[in-house]
Amino acid sequence: MQTSSYDASRQALTFPLRGRPLESLLDTEWLLTNSRGGFACGTVAGCNTRRYHGLLVGTLNPPANRIVALANLREVVTTAEGSVELGDFEFEGRLSDTGMQGLTAFRQDRGVHFEYTLEAADVVRSVYLLPDADTVAVVYEIANLRAPFEMSVRPLVALRDFHGLQHAHTPMRAVAHGDAWGVRTDAGYTGELLLQSRQMEFVQDSQWWYNFHYRVEQRRGQDCREDLWSPGVYRCRVEEPGQVILWASLAECLDPADPADVELDPDIALDALMLRDREWQGAERRSDHVWRRLCSAASQFVVERRIAGRRTPTILAGYPWFLDWGRDTFIALEGLLLCTKRFTEAAGVLTTFARAVDEGMIPNRFDDYGNDPHYNSIDASLWFVHAAFTFLRAGGDEPTFRKRLLPAIRYIVESYRKGTRFGIHADEDGLITGGDDHTQLTWMDAKRDGIAFTPRHGKAVEVNALWYNDLCSLAAYYQRRNADESRFYRELAEKVAHSFRRLFWNASTGYLNDCVLPDDSVDTGLRPNQIYAVSLPHSPLPFSWQQRVVDVVERELLTPYGLRSLSRHDPRYIGRYEGDAFQRDRAYHQGTVWSHLIGPFIEAFLRVHRSDKSGRAEAAEFLRPLLDHLMHQGCLGSINEIFDGDEPHTPRGAFAQAWSVAEVMRAYRLIHG
Repeated sequence: MQTSSYDASRQALTFPLRGRPLESLLDTEWLLTNSRGGFACGTVAGCNTRRYHGLLVGTLNPPANRIVALANLREVVTTAEGSVELGDFEFEGRLSDTGMQGLTAFRQDRGVHFEYTLEAADVVRSVYLLPDADTVAVVYEIANLRAPFEMSVRPLVALRDFHGLQHAHTPMRAVAHGDAWGVRTDAGYTGELLLQSRQMEFVQDSQWWYNFHYRVEQRRGQDCREDLWSPGVYRCRVEEPGQVILWASLAECLDPADPADVELDPDIALDALMLRDREWQGAERRSDHVWRRLCSAASQFVVERRIAGRRTPTILAGYPWFLDWGRDTFIALEGLLLCTKRFTEAAGVLTTFARAVDEGMIPNRFDDYGNDPHYNSIDASLWFVHAAFTFLRAGGDEPTFRKRLLPAIRYIVESYRKGTRFGIHADEDGLITGGDDHTQLTWMDAKRDGIAFTPRHGKAVEVNALWYNDLCSLAAYYQRRNADESRFYRELAEKVAHSFRRLFWNASTGYLNDCVLPDDSVDTGLRPNQIYAVSLPHSPLPFSWQQRVVDVVERELLTPYGLRSLSRHDPRYIGRYEGDAFQRDRAYHQGTVWSHLIGPFIEAFLRVHRSDKSGRAEAAEFLRPLLDHLMHQGCLGSINEIFDGDEPHTPRGAFAQAWSVAEVMRAYRLIHG
């Protein structure tokens, strides 16, 4: 089987196309992102297979209110001998794969590049997304010209919410802005798609193109048909080698009398992209091409959120559909920002969430269409505390920790002790309990049609492992600062540890119970949540119990791509994440593999077995399949959110997930120093 190759000198992933089945090319995706939360994505075949695919998906309220602006382009090269298309489309009942006939290779570095060998010339079609603006440049580099040809490029415009679909009843219109053309809709959006080219002439010829089919949406049991609008076509005659460029931007609607303010210098765009890469990779480990690729992947998730006129860094949970989620942010923060020594951004992320603490709870997420926080997680606040102490231990700014983060930490701990939303409180035994059979407060939160598929209300094992860890971190922090405070948190932690061992250790199974429900019934299902009782800096378990936990998790839950969310031997196990929304939600935490769990597993493995050279070599083998996936599969240069529990562990869910990349980065650093 052919695989991708990595060009370390250019930091490019090359994906050869010849000999590969079309289905493989339609399942392999690419992603470009900017600092606003905007992105461009598609398949290496050039055919859109999701509603989220597009050459420009911009934001009206960064990073929220995302709009699929420019969905695709129809590009045609015409000579005296006939015409050939560069792109591919799938319509209802018909796949047009003519663009594959001349496509020879796909590369990804700071942009993505489709290489064509045509009778008339060699053409490289490149897509670059500007790092700080919702602007995309589509560059056609023409070389080895063998015959002059006419080139036409027809923009196919969606201009709709990225969760929705466009249809031909929507009013669309083109507006002239000097040399540029804008596309507007009267469907309620204030954004306008601006199109401009210095090498091509625009000819107005508005058309609706009907019945585009998105096969991934169909597989997910969702609406999968869309109509796209085109304002006209760009044309030029090519008689010598060179560049032809089409620029597209999403902006607030402009006055037609004002000139379009679109940067038209590709060299400036490339320089800006190069600087972003250099900033992320720093001077450390420049010769390690795997680490460089991981750093590039990490940079895609760190964006700006605008709150009350301020710009502050945040971490998007995943592409194409997630925004910033508290739990995901704090699990991902160490790998994405601390392992890359980006302490300023880490402080900004932590401070943003600290400002939003309410009733002792950190937001689980911010709204997709604004900045309103949502508080519906039992563990996000505890992950915040852990991330804040990790920031301090890693070398973060101590005054920032003391002045901005510590007050939020103390507020959270006191609120969890005494009680806050959803009945979250410390029980008489010191353990945290919360929720009821109508809530889904832990990370296993799938719920559909009133059914919580993984009911874990009461006392969840990872929640209380975090609670114990956070109390120990507070006790250690105050040890040389305030003896009374240190003693208070240490004694509380000791009480929690005693109760944790008594309630969660299951002598008959040799591992930890997953959850103790309010009626004192116990879920003894073998799940990965118990790994955190070993991997976190402070463990409530004796060493021999830690070893047994790691051994059973390795034996029963470990796969090449992470940990299964439930043992295959459990009657509730579902091995494939597929079907409609109900079926997928039912399978989400009932056996589906979660790639981010490789991080705590490797940390726990090294802790209880050995962290010498041979131990690290064994851990490296656990990590190798996910690094291969990063380079060769799914979304090239990133890591999927989840995989099927059953072999061959097909990648599923969000095609680029922050905590998946972050935990692979963290594990890589644990292994390689």
